[in-house]
Amino acid sequence: MTRFLRRDLYAAGAAALLVTVAVLIGGHIQHTRHTLFVHWPPVLAEWDPHVGPGTPAALAVAVAAVVYGPALAVRLPWRTLLVAAWVTALAWVLSLALVDGWHQGVAGKLTTHNEYLRVIDRFHDIPATLRDFTHHIVRGTPDPWPAHVAGHPPLATVTFVLLDRVGLRGGGWAGMWCIAVGATGCVAVLVAVRALAGEALARRAAPFPVLAPAAVWQGTSADGYFAAVAAWAVALLALALTRRSLPWAAGSGLLFGLTCYLSYGLTLFALIGAAVLVLGRHELRERPALLLPLLAGLAVFPVMSTLVGFDWWEAYRLLITRYHQGVGGTRPYGYWVWANLACTVLITGPATAAGLRRTAVELLRRRGLAGLRPTARTDAATARFRLAVLVVAALLALLAADLSGMSKAETERIWLPFALWLLPACAFLPRRRAWLAAQAVLALLLNHLLLTGW
Repeated sequence: MTRFLRRDLYAAGAAALLVTVAVLIGGHIQHTRHTLFVHWPPVLAEWDPHVGPGTPAALAVAVAAVVYGPALAVRLPWRTLLVAAWVTALAWVLSLALVDGWHQGVAGKLTTHNEYLRVIDRFHDIPATLRDFTHHIVRGTPDPWPAHVAGHPPLATVTFVLLDRVGLRGGGWAGMWCIAVGATGCVAVLVAVRALAGEALARRAAPFPVLAPAAVWQGTSADGYFAAVAAWAVALLALALTRRSLPWAAGSGLLFGLTCYLSYGLTLFALIGAAVLVLGRHELRERPALLLPLLAGLAVFPVMSTLVGFDWWEAYRLLITRYHQGVGGTRPYGYWVWANLACTVLITGPATAAGLRRTAVELLRRRGLAGLRPTARTDAATARFRLAVLVVAALLALLAADLSGMSKAETERIWLPFALWLLPACAFLPRRRAWLAAQAVLALLLNHLLLTGW
């Protein structure tokens, strides 16, 4: 065993230890003080070993992806690889969801008392509802919104209202929307990595966003959908810079704006966007006009929402009040500020822990290479450094969310958008098939031993 492999295993072991400590200490706090409001800390879940109709399919997808995934990622034509990644991710997410059955795993998730589909009838006049939205965020106001509706800008709910309007009614269609769209997030990540760090690293990374443990939660909440929108915003920005494309820049800006109006916390994606701009600053200097469509696209949703009468900043201020009115005001920051990171380990897996260790090594070794643009002649060291910068930007965004105190618990779903951008760190790992198997085993164990709340 090489020294580097031992260190990778130490990193994975440290991550596993963090999860173990979070489980033990969290269980004690919940048992004695009842302040965590989760039954199997640090995740919102119940201990419930079970199998279901999705079990055979999940096992088949996992085995096929581990055995054939790394080799196919190298050999398939690029566009075929992207299609295969989406299809495999879709099958993985859906099969894991169906372990809990169609209703519990897919159709019923968005229809609970806290979820978006409960309020569709209140959006019969969308502009009027948007104007009135902030009047129902805080508890004690007339007809306060359910927790998830109040906790997000209204475009999150409007998505499901529009699905209902076009005839795709009910939890089944809403769940499949989140699964199908959410599964494209891995494709967006690969597109961005290829544009910024080269095709070789994108191909090495490809199996890991596809077979991520995050899939356990990706298909059971709207956060998978939010993650895909945010991922495509970054991917289009990377394409806009490397191809000097004005339409891609406009599309990126539009999706960044939409991201901020789907989830308040995803404004932190500005850090990842900033990293992309830094990596593409040479292209931006050569064509500064790219900023114009980017900013124009970014302004569309804020301007439209403001004109219709929705005040994003006022809504966020009221959300903070609502957050502290609920369990968020009781859950102890001192536990969750580090236990949230244990949730991140569970959704990104042991391979990502080892990959992040190697990411740190790349940054320390390759200082001074950030300004080099990727070309056909770009050496591997520069490409690896650029990928490391992208991964670290995502890690910083996640840590900022953690320190804010506005994400105490349930981050196994809330942080899915950030987790997608940590997974490419696995491209730095040797023996990818073994690490990929570890990722799949973790996901299967989580889904079959726990009955997750999402």
